[in-house]
Amino acid sequence: MNYWLQNLVPNGSPEDIGVIQLAWLGDSVWELHQRLRYVHFPLKSKVLHLSVVNEVKAKSQSNSLSQIEHLLNSNELDLIRRARNKTKRYPKSSDPTIYSRATGFETLIGWLFLKDPQRLSKLFEYLDLNVN
Repeated sequence: MNYWLQNLVPNGSPEDIGVIQLAWLGDSVWELHQRLRYVHFPLKSKVLHLSVVNEVKAKSQSNSLSQIEHLLNSNELDLIRRARNKTKRYPKSSDPTIYSRATGFETLIGWLFLKDPQRLSKLFEYLDLNVN
């Protein structure tokens, strides 16, 4: 399922990109990953859309982070912490803790997408195998 990531070559210097911009990038990479997971289901587009929306909302991203935290190294955990600390605004309908964890998750994805796509592929594979 992660074939699209496995052959990517690291690109750019994510060290020069802010954590919010990395989260923005990571959000789109995560959504693409979810769309690729669902594309082979013979469902109507509305059902596909709602399925993906359910996977990319903050609560689901926070849960995904919980599933992989034990696999992360100290640099990755520090990146997540910095992103969580940078999150000052959040939707009124969202729990601030969940929202900041989701931002940390997105930031990690954006970072790994640019820096180490093979590592990102392995984390996605782990998440895919451990879907509740």
